[in-house]
Amino acid sequence: MTPDRPRSRRRRLLPAFAATAAVLAPLAAAPLPATAAEDLASRFTLAVLPDTQFYARYSADQFMPRYGNDPFAVQTQWLADHAEELKVPFVAHLGDVVDRVGTTREWEAADRAMQTLDDADVPYSILAGNHDVRNSADDWYDTDYDLANEPFVQWFGAERAAEQSTYGGSDPTGFNQYHVFEAEGQQFLVLALSWRASDATLAWAQEVLDANPTLPVILTTHSLLNIQPDGVSPKEDPYGQRLWEKLIRANDQIFLTFNGHFHGSTQLTKTNDFGHPVTQVLMDYQMAYEGGNGFLGLLEFDLTNNRISVQTASPWVVWKPRESLTSYDQAFLEEPNQQFTIDLDFEERFARFAPDFTAGTPDEPSLTQKARDILLDGFEGPEPIDLQQPGSRDDFVEVEGTLAHWRFGGTGEGVVAEGQTFEDIAGDADLHRVPITASGSDSAQVGDVTVDDDANPFSSDSAAVCFANSDKRTDRFSILATEDTAAVNNAQLENGYTIETFLKIDESWNSDANSWMKAIVRSGNRSQLPGMPWSQWDYTASPVALGLSNLKEFQWTEVPVTTTKGDRTAWSGEIILDRWVHVAMVNDPAKQTTTMYVDGAPVLRNATDTLGHSLNEDMPWVFGADWVDDHATNGWAGCIGETRVIDHPTTPEQWLTARPDLSGFSAELPTGTLPAGTVIDEITGEGTPGATVTLTGDLAGTAVVAEDGSWSIPVGEQVAAGGAAHAGMRSAAVLPRAALAPGEYAVEVRQGFGPRVSDPIGSTFAIAAAPTDPGTGTPGTGTPGSGTPGSGTPRPAGDGLASTGGTVSPIVPIGAGVLLLAGLAGVLIARRRRTGAAQAGTESAE
Repeated sequence: MTPDRPRSRRRRLLPAFAATAAVLAPLAAAPLPATAAEDLASRFTLAVLPDTQFYARYSADQFMPRYGNDPFAVQTQWLADHAEELKVPFVAHLGDVVDRVGTTREWEAADRAMQTLDDADVPYSILAGNHDVRNSADDWYDTDYDLANEPFVQWFGAERAAEQSTYGGSDPTGFNQYHVFEAEGQQFLVLALSWRASDATLAWAQEVLDANPTLPVILTTHSLLNIQPDGVSPKEDPYGQRLWEKLIRANDQIFLTFNGHFHGSTQLTKTNDFGHPVTQVLMDYQMAYEGGNGFLGLLEFDLTNNRISVQTASPWVVWKPRESLTSYDQAFLEEPNQQFTIDLDFEERFARFAPDFTAGTPDEPSLTQKARDILLDGFEGPEPIDLQQPGSRDDFVEVEGTLAHWRFGGTGEGVVAEGQTFEDIAGDADLHRVPITASGSDSAQVGDVTVDDDANPFSSDSAAVCFANSDKRTDRFSILATEDTAAVNNAQLENGYTIETFLKIDESWNSDANSWMKAIVRSGNRSQLPGMPWSQWDYTASPVALGLSNLKEFQWTEVPVTTTKGDRTAWSGEIILDRWVHVAMVNDPAKQTTTMYVDGAPVLRNATDTLGHSLNEDMPWVFGADWVDDHATNGWAGCIGETRVIDHPTTPEQWLTARPDLSGFSAELPTGTLPAGTVIDEITGEGTPGATVTLTGDLAGTAVVAEDGSWSIPVGEQVAAGGAAHAGMRSAAVLPRAALAPGEYAVEVRQGFGPRVSDPIGSTFAIAAAPTDPGTGTPGTGTPGSGTPGSGTPRPAGDGLASTGGTVSPIVPIGAGVLLLAGLAGVLIARRRRTGAAQAGTESAE
């Protein structure tokens, strides 16, 4: 039975506008074309709506109370308002219309949003995702459903689809539909296939193609192209390959596909059986800020210049009140996977099946630019967050107040032995593998825990600890734990906190074996906490835990310092298997909230009226399993990367995904023309603590910036006890400095962590020729250190260091350095008095 809905399709709604994430690393792609205003062409815009599930789920209890509207409704209103000027003939929804298939209010929110397009006569297709069906198991297909019990076909089935002017027909289930829209004098077919199309549905799809043999086809579906754990590169999906083999490759008409489902954005071009390209595009932003932050796809088809320009834009961001915006609120996502160009010679690509295909009249300026102008008119957005991958293992931001920082790199890959420890680099809370006999799991094996060099690309640690074969049905699990005496065990965190970690769920995860598994817990029994109220759920579980639900959602559960408040929770959306994510829990004492951030974006469901942790004294932190009824259970199926506990709330620029700032770098370098016999003793400056400073050019050396920000590179021949001489060796005995030969010199110095380096600071200088002996007309022949000019042979300019030195005379300051007069020759020391030089690792014994 079709739900009652308003049907005033001709009524145009008034505009609802007031007068994204995390930035992914770029994938190589062509930039958007620079189109001059006078560059007229045959153009139209296809709009794409990625997964809207969280907009529908949180419309009533989150978005409407905060804003008076939700992103889904704002998206469709914006498309309705601007369809004519952007020449939008069609809108394609990619599925996961709602999050919980059985919740009526979510369908009502989705219905309200799509009704806006109905009322504005903007045609669209819509399809079911895995969240829109009663059973989304991989071995169920659309022909297996009890159609009378499926909300999707009741709300968005064939009856409603038939109201679209572009509607061509639906399959017998009502889950799948096709449309034909016209733009620029040409027709295109959109084939919309819902979750897990059966063989019967694919046969229906083939009949549709056979009945429309001259039409170019855009295939939309919910699951087709996946994305690699790096969050950037494309990854083929088994179901997507099924569609490729059974439908796409043998039908030359299909030239473009779009899908959602997999969190992120990427693209892949494959070659079909006719030698022609088929471009597959993934577009899904549900794990971004506010469940996707209203981002949608705008595709400008430029039939004159043979290209499709794709951009990702958010009408929601520009609609929100200015005072509510955060760094996650960007009107456009600017990276190549969100903005790119598909070069496509339409006539040539379609010639085999549509020989009469031609571009329309070239009378339209850039629609891509027009969309940007509309969205950015009067909008002033905040600066976005830009993540950088680390350059070395030391490339992380140290934060004062860190109570524990566990890392797994540097220990070697392979099986973790019973009793093996992992260092807490901030305190005394080293983790150790609890022996199997003491863990409580009789079925565990030593090989179940390994160290793997697979790590989150934004973690500066090089490895993670991985737990395999965890299964709650057989009580198989393994754990790491702190010692009972570790100080962090009893930290109540009453001034707030930041707990962050990197997690990956094993691709073998399934609900029967692994639902409600835990990664990190503060072990104990919350029922024994004074004042703890009874709860139906988890009453004898640990006071604090981070784990995964039966729906693959992260759950953070804590009992705050005020125990009588009981359990407080935060929840993420569905997490994709076999992909690294960064999770940060931030407790703000001012707001009394604990916010969960997944890959930098705050989730919608967070803990309120909470501060710090109640705890059972002297109970350890446990990695790799839950702790219920006073024992470990329900092991983590996946990997845990470096993890840190800080005794106050922090912001993203202090997290483990952030990099130390390299811009505040200075160096005191010699310049100008220096007297004959000058000796460069050391080069100094200020930099980022922990960074490596490298001096290159005609002088060379390295140093590590000390904790106080100072650095010093001894310049000269150095030798360690019993070792060979070389430049830049730490803890080295310094051989006598030598005067530089007359000539010109050039040096550069920069700081960094591995390949991530600052801009160089460069300098050129010259050493004057030695004065001639006025009595003989020849250079002096005195002995170095005797008060007369040296008699050594000068080395040519640029040849590095000379091999002799001189005595030291009184210091005469020059600029930031000092000048030492050695006899008649000058010795320049570019050096500043400093403290803590030994911390820099470059102090030399003189």
